[in-house]
Amino acid sequence: MAKARSRTSARKMKDRWKAKNWYNILAPASFDNVTVADTLADSPDNLINRVTEVSLQDLTNDFRRSHIKLFFKINKVEETNAYTQFVGHTLTSDYLRRLIRRRRSKIDGVYDVSTRDGAILRVKPFATTDKRVQNSQKKLVREVMKKTFTDQGKSGTLSELVKGIVDGRLGREIYKNCKQLYPVKRVEIYKTEVLQQPTIMMEDKKPEPKKEEKPESEVTEKKEKKPKKKKDKETEEPKEEIKEEAKEDKPEEPTEEVKEAEVKEEVKEEVKEEKPKKPKKEVKAKTKKTAAKKPVAKKPTANKTKTKTKAAAKKKTLAKKKTTKKAK
Repeated sequence: MAKARSRTSARKMKDRWKAKNWYNILAPASFDNVTVADTLADSPDNLINRVTEVSLQDLTNDFRRSHIKLFFKINKVEETNAYTQFVGHTLTSDYLRRLIRRRRSKIDGVYDVSTRDGAILRVKPFATTDKRVQNSQKKLVREVMKKTFTDQGKSGTLSELVKGIVDGRLGREIYKNCKQLYPVKRVEIYKTEVLQQPTIMMEDKKPEPKKEEKPESEVTEKKEKKPKKKKDKETEEPKEEIKEEAKEDKPEEPTEEVKEAEVKEEVKEEVKEEKPKKPKKEVKAKTKKTAAKKPVAKKPTANKTKTKTKAAAKKKTLAKKKTTKKAK
């Protein structure tokens, strides 16, 4: 009986993998709805509130941003597409370790920023310095951080704030503001967390399209094609006055005497240039030769003086010996 029951239960068991379907997970609209990953699920209701982790390199194909990890949460499913919303981001631990060193101070803070569209974002930035810093200086840097975040939140939406954080624009702005108080080495926002999703639907500011500059050749052609309008006599009169003034301003032609003087000066300059200048080296050589020809009086050497003194000393000693012998 037991064997029969097990057989019947095995027949009733269904393969769960066959019942599951594949779904495409899409990034939010601020990241251009790029396909992030694929996932399996029995039903679309099971996909909701699932969180996926993606590096920014996969979205932008930029290797320099591989240290940024983004978190997307599924909030809606349509057919085989699962739409997500931004939940937060972090930086990799190895990247953070490279920034922090010994004998340096780390200034970090935690701020809750409310945006223009009703969202609340928790931001965790930090700044590094070359040397150790006093607590009073740390306090000033934290105040600057808080002010920049609050100003950005009031003026922009959640998506604009997230773009500024991910691109590093907000970090650069904090760096510039802090530089006036203390020379900070680097500023990074290592973690964010969305506490409340936006309640007001607002469109993001689209970048203004750049006007195409037309080439100068086309502009000049258009100006030439324009017909010249007939002007009244009143407009023609000032033109005649301008012509008369231009004639008066023209320089007078030089007289024949001035021309002859200029020609003579040019001839003199040409004659001066034609005269070959003797090199200075030859002059130096001649002076050396003349100096060599002059007879130089030979000075007595030091050796001869030494020999004379020795001979005089010997004579004195011989004379003393003779006097001593005679006395005896």
